[in-house]
Amino acid sequence: MKHHLARSLLLAATLAGPLTLFAENSTAQDGAMVATYRNERHGFALAYPTNKFLALPPASDSARMFVSRDGNARLLAGALRNIDSKNLRDYRDFLLSASYPGAQIDYAPVRDKWFVLSGTRGNTMFYERVTFTCGGRTINSWAMLYPAAERNVYDPIINQVHRSYRTSDEKCQ
Repeated sequence: MKHHLARSLLLAATLAGPLTLFAENSTAQDGAMVATYRNERHGFALAYPTNKFLALPPASDSARMFVSRDGNARLLAGALRNIDSKNLRDYRDFLLSASYPGAQIDYAPVRDKWFVLSGTRGNTMFYERVTFTCGGRTINSWAMLYPAAERNVYDPIINQVHRSYRTSDEKCQ
């Protein structure tokens, strides 16, 4: 399966180097500056707090990585073509085995076009939201990885990103 990109993004985010801020559409929300990352090519958007995360230079037009200012957390957003025509449940199983082997899953709702995987692996917590768009031909997702000891800091940010996350079928090819 050619979804090594998703796993590569997680690894690259963990090993990210120098940081540069690329904020789009900054607005104040609850006293904090918020930027919106929009991926016009794949039709998705999400907002993140710029007081916590810095955007890394884009590696491609399909994905974006953000790192916390202290370097302890990562926010990843991107899209993949579903070249293997995986269904939602098969892709979920793939992520569990490839990205989160041995993890303790504590939240994992599955709906018609999306699912969430959230839990702990070692000392790292993760939250990943995956949405199938374009009749299942495109997989949009965002994930946050952060230290379990800092859950009280990052759980509200996950809620904020989750509430802002939008996908669209308008950019289907």
